[in-house]
Amino acid sequence: MPFTDIPAHDWVEKIKTRQRRVREGVESCLDRIGRYDPSIGAFLTVLAEYARGRADELDARIAAGKDPGPLAGLPVAIKDNMCTRFAATTCASKILAGYVPPYDAHVVEQLIAAGAVIVGKTNLDEFAMGSSTENSGLQITRNPWDTTRVPGGSSGGSGAAVAARMVPAALGSDTGGSIRLPAGFCGVCGLKPTYGRVSRYGLVAYGSSLDQIGPFGLDVRDIALILNAIAGHDPRDSTSVPTEHASQPDFTAELDRGVDGLKIGLPRQYHDQGGIDPEVERAVQAAAGVLETAGAKLIEVDLPHTDYAIACYYLVATAEASSNLARYDGVHYGYRTPNPEDYIDVYSSSRAEGFGDEVKRRIMLGTYALSAGYYDAYYLKALKVRTLIRQDFEKAFEKVDLILAPVAPTTAFKIGEKVSDPLTMYLSDIFTISANLAGIPGLCVPFGFSSQGLPIGLQLLGKHFDEATLLRAGAAYQRKTEFHRQVPPPAW
Repeated sequence: MPFTDIPAHDWVEKIKTRQRRVREGVESCLDRIGRYDPSIGAFLTVLAEYARGRADELDARIAAGKDPGPLAGLPVAIKDNMCTRFAATTCASKILAGYVPPYDAHVVEQLIAAGAVIVGKTNLDEFAMGSSTENSGLQITRNPWDTTRVPGGSSGGSGAAVAARMVPAALGSDTGGSIRLPAGFCGVCGLKPTYGRVSRYGLVAYGSSLDQIGPFGLDVRDIALILNAIAGHDPRDSTSVPTEHASQPDFTAELDRGVDGLKIGLPRQYHDQGGIDPEVERAVQAAAGVLETAGAKLIEVDLPHTDYAIACYYLVATAEASSNLARYDGVHYGYRTPNPEDYIDVYSSSRAEGFGDEVKRRIMLGTYALSAGYYDAYYLKALKVRTLIRQDFEKAFEKVDLILAPVAPTTAFKIGEKVSDPLTMYLSDIFTISANLAGIPGLCVPFGFSSQGLPIGLQLLGKHFDEATLLRAGAAYQRKTEFHRQVPPPAW
């Protein structure tokens, strides 16, 4: 089997047992990126020489009998909204073109300390604002299963890179579904951890109370392996939860326990939604049947404020975006308009020329919601609804251990199909947004294909800081199915 077709945990094992060299693995990824990424567009930056140098260091370490770390030479791609002092961090925006941060994000430090090799930085919707990666200010990323379709967003580059086997694993960020949606559309696994489980230090902020970094992999064991490396308390992030409040287990330890006795909730409101593709609905029911056969008990639950999630999210997230993106002013760093007339022109023209349409739209929405006379009517009311949504989940988790739901109402849609209708695009996240508003973890695993051969994603939602149970259930499901082993046909 080609090196690039094996999951990350097998990759690490082959390196540790000296069946393969780190440099060999890195070269196989770089070769595949060179052959296939011109058609996919997953990468904004490929760090070939950096990766080769890092691989040689790790091979020398292994040859000297030293521990290469828990990720032992694993090639990893990271979404280009995570700071790296050895490469540009653009957030796929012209306003940050060429910007090289003076420090590394916490997760980058953790990956390096664990022995991973960062081979490149992936494309995204500009500043992570989007559901299709079409809002990138630099290039479009295509779905490896059908290059006329989107890979999902905003972490579409990371999802596509793993699906096309250009890297065995990647990191993304999830503010309203931005890991789970690309994982579902691209037929790979992706996890949004509990808010506070993984440090946001060095993640360029979009919605600070919603953003969370998480991994992509080919199977659930890969997700658990990478989560072990990046999770944990970081005092540089005030929202990072100390270990005394949320213990950090070995996330690989209980993957083989199965789901016997687990209570899995089926939210009535998710299946009553209009617009859900019948094939997606049938796939969810089939997945529920697989878990029930494996010993889980299925229970219907209510999440009564689901209908308000989209409106709530697009007030909270845009308000935070308006605040976070105020720093891009044409003065401190990034793009600056040439030949400005005065300081006001520096600010207004730099932002008008540097930001894309979707980012401008969200800044304006958020600024309006925060403005005098509208704060109470919009932003404050949205915060109250957010509390109700969180309470819905708390009540549901009194009855069940996990919740099962689709990732999206449809499979991957055509490139350009929804660009002219922002509201239709926003509805792609209708099943993922609530988890971010509530701060709970969500795991996407592949659970079938449509009649057109497009992946369908299953979403498992869990209690705060109970990623172990999510991963346990996902692993049990994958032992009963083969969907995660399917490789896109390399027609591209």
